[in-house]
Amino acid sequence: MPVIVEAAVESLDDALAAAAGGADRLELCANLDAGGTTPSATLITAIRERVELPLLVMIRPREGDFVYSDDELSRMYEDVAMARALGASGVVFGVLDTFDRLDLERTAALVEAADGLPVTFHRAIDEVPRRVIAMDALAALGVTRVLSSGGAPSASDGMDELRAMVQRAGDRLTVVAGGGVRANNARTIVERTGVTELHARCGGDAARIRGIVEVVRTATPSSV
Repeated sequence: MPVIVEAAVESLDDALAAAAGGADRLELCANLDAGGTTPSATLITAIRERVELPLLVMIRPREGDFVYSDDELSRMYEDVAMARALGASGVVFGVLDTFDRLDLERTAALVEAADGLPVTFHRAIDEVPRRVIAMDALAALGVTRVLSSGGAPSASDGMDELRAMVQRAGDRLTVVAGGGVRANNARTIVERTGVTELHARCGGDAARIRGIVEVVRTATPSSV
């Protein structure tokens, strides 16, 4: 199975560069320096018109923590509907409670709002103390992917935890390794953790994405 490379982008130029670099999928955000927030409808439309790659849209009303008010949750539901209407291939979100546990009720409601669109639970999972066990709950809710650095500053630092998450998830959902993924560490991350998908910021640099794509083309995820 070839390793999927997902590029995080925040502009049309980013998206075009990621496509030129051989990315398999895009995650579109605004404000990537703040961890990513919901992009505008105008930007989603522009990328859908110019780039044929699958496009996942970040659903996050603000930077900061992942504990949201009722008003913020209402806006997230609206943004999920917007992304669906504009042709997104999936949505990306994460909701926690005040104890940094999965907010199962609100996550379930957002998954329902996605109405069949694939859902990625983003790096909010890295704030969860028992993230390996959390794979069970996310799979039960119908989440498709979990984006994580294994709770560490980077995926390279969190490889042992990522491997444990991959083992726990099995074939129920896909763990995507993200955080500091570069050409010089991508193959090691794949081979030591068993992940079959990587997430890397494009930054308008096609060569950055191409380098990752090339080094993982023949990588073999470890047997889990």
